[in-house]
Amino acid sequence: MKKFIQEFKEFALKGNMMDLAIGMIIGAAFTSIISSLVDDIINPFLGLFTGHIDFSNLFVSLNGTQYETLEAAEAAGAAVIKYGSFISNIINFIIMALVVFLIVKVINTMRNGMKKEEAPAEPTTKTCPFCQSEIHIAATRCPNCTSQLMDVEM
Repeated sequence: MKKFIQEFKEFALKGNMMDLAIGMIIGAAFTSIISSLVDDIINPFLGLFTGHIDFSNLFVSLNGTQYETLEAAEAAGAAVIKYGSFISNIINFIIMALVVFLIVKVINTMRNGMKKEEAPAEPTTKTCPFCQSEIHIAATRCPNCTSQLMDVEM
């Protein structure tokens, strides 16, 4: 049991696990912001085009009785399909995916902009004009064919 607890401690305190925990906390906060954006801004805006339909109040009662509101159906204990809530969650997902895409795009653009273009490396070899072998750039005699090279730089 002691070994199990020790292994769990090592696992839980690894850097990756802590990064995951922080990511989940930030993700939960981000989700609430997106939910607020959809519920408080986008859905009312969509309501203008759909005749002020409140997505959160769209439902179908499975017992066949008509209810004025979702709250009334739930208070009566009726089983309901909340398709308006489902529509809101789809909108949330699309907006979340769009925001994540834009964040990744901005980060990649910044990362690519920070990369310095490397100058091409100076050549370290040259070709022997007699035997066409690769030789060191500073060689004055070819180690393969022993030819004396004419283009000696001092």
